[in-house]
Amino acid sequence: MNRERLPRWALRAYLLVFFAYLFAPLAIMAAATFNDSRFPTVVPWRAFTLKWFDALAGDAQLWQALATSLLVGAGVVVLALPVGLAAALLLAALAPRARGFVYAVMVSPLLTPGVIIGIATLIFWRERFGLGGGALLTVIAQASFISAYVMLLVQARLERFDPSLEEAALDLGASQAQVLRRITLPFLAPALGAAAFLAFLQSFENYNTTLFVRGLDTTLTIYIASKVRTGVTPAVNALGLILIALTVAGAVLHEWRTRVLARRRQAAEAGG
Repeated sequence: MNRERLPRWALRAYLLVFFAYLFAPLAIMAAATFNDSRFPTVVPWRAFTLKWFDALAGDAQLWQALATSLLVGAGVVVLALPVGLAAALLLAALAPRARGFVYAVMVSPLLTPGVIIGIATLIFWRERFGLGGGALLTVIAQASFISAYVMLLVQARLERFDPSLEEAALDLGASQAQVLRRITLPFLAPALGAAAFLAFLQSFENYNTTLFVRGLDTTLTIYIASKVRTGVTPAVNALGLILIALTVAGAVLHEWRTRVLARRRQAAEAGG
């Protein structure tokens, strides 16, 4: 075998195995959605059917759980975004000696098991403020560690920020609020958008923390876990297929929009 072709062959083999590892379970799940079987399986294949989409449409508990997950996710974004932003700005303003200690404290929730966060949140808010489990406490518990993800993304963006821009604005008479609104936040907008999306996804798929603070409210992950214990049907596969299709469509739309904006920018620069 030609030694020069070996790395390319190995790379192709690795990519094939990598993508098969990623997408084979999703493909099997999608195929099970169209199998006329009581259980989510592709073997044995009985017949092609679309009845599981009808079962999905008629599952009121599942749609209620989905609505709860969307509500909690939106609440986590609203709470975690400003907290994470403030933490990143605080780290940027601290002296180097104090920054390391404060950084370790702020990222510690990411290293804490979700079970511990859920139990601690429930005990603290119930004993101190009389707040029992529910959607509100779920938002608080999830935001307590998801804020750290926001902080990390914003902090990475701040590494490329030029502080002289803020100093120049202050020298010209701008207030701190104006500097934050017109200089800092516009620069951080891409990171904040990515952080909001990541925070929502982290909230949407969370199970360990949510299990202890949800009260009588049921999120989608809790509902699916309960169905797995009692007997899941391919209707859940149908929901997963719809979510995957929406995710792929969103990614394609985002890529298309990015390329269109890049072409417009190049055309404007060429015309200028």
